[in-house]
Amino acid sequence: MHILVLSGPEMAAEFKQKFPEEKEEISYTFLQEAQGPLLQQAEMVFDFFLHEQPERLSDYTSEQVVFCNAATLQLAALVQGRELACTLAGFNGLPTLFNRPALEVSLLQHQDEAKLQEVCKALGTEYLLVDDRVGMVTPRMICMIINEACYTLQEQTASIGDIDQGMKLGTNYPKGPFEWANQLGIANVYQVLEAVYEDTKEERYKICPLLKTKHLKRESFSV
Repeated sequence: MHILVLSGPEMAAEFKQKFPEEKEEISYTFLQEAQGPLLQQAEMVFDFFLHEQPERLSDYTSEQVVFCNAATLQLAALVQGRELACTLAGFNGLPTLFNRPALEVSLLQHQDEAKLQEVCKALGTEYLLVDDRVGMVTPRMICMIINEACYTLQEQTASIGDIDQGMKLGTNYPKGPFEWANQLGIANVYQVLEAVYEDTKEERYKICPLLKTKHLKRESFSV
């Protein structure tokens, strides 16, 4: 099985950590961009950019399984009005959340789960199937927690260090919300919240002004 990975250097490195090239029956090609015939040479594709370049959906064939970074979109919306031949799945492609024991995935068509089981077995990974919803599950939950922590910080109720430490001790989370924000990337957190709020209009996803300012200034939190 030949797998094409379309990603930037950071996620390529995380992909290699999760899927070391140890299996003789699997080979990988890592690229930052590809078009046309080059996209069709792989049996499986992990496309970290497809949500930003949906026009490339028409390049994939019925013989391929294509995984799209779906942290900020719904697959059904991605394919609306576009030609689709491949088997399409979404995956949680946020930094530090991709390389986990279970791959968080969604499906455009539920009948494709047998194919998903087959490819995940070949890759040697467990998977967690979630509904095809904007934000999936883990990105939505973590980014909401980060947003709430930003409101607490903005109101000067507690410091960054106190909030991180309190969340880890009180909830047994592996990281505090500001540690998570920096590791995920402020821009990614902002984009997930923006997409989920647009989809749901729920106040809990309305972006905190402090987080928006950090995003616009391209700043991280000093933890």
